[in-house]
Amino acid sequence: MCAAPITVNVPVEQLCIGLYVHIDLPWLEHSFALNSFKIKTEAELQALRQLGLKTLRVNPARSDCRPLAPAAVVAQEAPAAIAQPTPEELEKIREKKARIDRLIREREAIAACEKQLLKAAGTLKNITRNLFARPQESVRQADELIQQMLESLLVDKDIAIHLMNDKIVGEEAYFHSLNVTVLTMMLAKELAFSEQDIKLLGIGCLFHDIGKIEIPDRIANKAGELSRAEQNLLQQHVMYGLQIADKLALPKPVKDIIAQHHEYADGAGYPNYLRGDKISPLARIVAITNTYDNLCNRPDPADSMSPYEAMAHMFGHMRKQFDTAALNLFIRSMGIYPPGTIVKLSDGTLGMVVAVNSAKPLRPSVLIYDPSVPKSEAIILDLEHEISVEIIASLKPGQLAPEVYDYLSPRKRMTYFFDTQRQAVNPH
Repeated sequence: MCAAPITVNVPVEQLCIGLYVHIDLPWLEHSFALNSFKIKTEAELQALRQLGLKTLRVNPARSDCRPLAPAAVVAQEAPAAIAQPTPEELEKIREKKARIDRLIREREAIAACEKQLLKAAGTLKNITRNLFARPQESVRQADELIQQMLESLLVDKDIAIHLMNDKIVGEEAYFHSLNVTVLTMMLAKELAFSEQDIKLLGIGCLFHDIGKIEIPDRIANKAGELSRAEQNLLQQHVMYGLQIADKLALPKPVKDIIAQHHEYADGAGYPNYLRGDKISPLARIVAITNTYDNLCNRPDPADSMSPYEAMAHMFGHMRKQFDTAALNLFIRSMGIYPPGTIVKLSDGTLGMVVAVNSAKPLRPSVLIYDPSVPKSEAIILDLEHEISVEIIASLKPGQLAPEVYDYLSPRKRMTYFFDTQRQAVNPH
């Protein structure tokens, strides 16, 4: 357990630029973006003095200087009446109101995404359950689900990918197919694919692992390393998937996705060791998103990579296996720091990326660790608007102090959904 930082109480008159201060007020009762920060401007200094506090806690270890000596403090005239906010303070209050509005919208968007995710997972569960008893109904349901997702995807120019709460339970078995569907449709849109191809991709992704229903769970979901025999059996899910696709009379591009989503451009994939343009253009896209999600969501969560690690691994060690242009655009769309990544900001704050806007991949929304704010009310900073800070590092969850880990609650499983209400939530 890390010791709490040592702070000293300093009279507000002795504050100066360079001190790292902690405001012991609820976040909604002051105009600053965070409760703890380093004073950088005279305007911030004045705003702190107008909070009505006699002292503020200062962290000497994170400060650039010492507080002003009492003798150096210039005596200030007592105000004759209640001090009126300065123009700078009024601007800060306006900025804070905008932050609060964005925070409310962000939480509403995440709640809406979780609702849509559960609805989609329930639909996929019905599709799988009725696959053999009512095959045509299953195909119709899949078509309707993908059409709804496509319409949401095409509503707005920018796409926000949200990290979902991994405590959503009941439909976990369907989250991989939905993750791959969401990420693939997003990537296809960024690649300027036609609506028809994006829809084919969506249906192909929903069914890409359908053959696994013929594989025993003890092998399909085995946490440990597979034996050669188990690996060979698991790879048969591609063949079983094609047999099911034939019974459902799925179109050829969808069958190609089922057949080739494990093929790699360098011939290292399976089952047919295809290379380059021998692989369907649609399947090449799915190979990227399927690999990414498999790296982030292994059967044993302890073996899973963080989103940042998965992206770095794919680019650093696997890029010859993928379509180069599509991989580069996927990394750009998900951001250098994909949702779920633990990050350190330039002011020393720790947080977790909870949403990425494809138009601003380096400026995601970050859930902030601040022990003075209750975990249930954690601040989410949209870095697109908070230009004074930026991400300077990615951390592994194991590097966090226990209290920080508990507060941020890094996901054991990464589940994504795109913001289906983005136009209403964040109009352009």
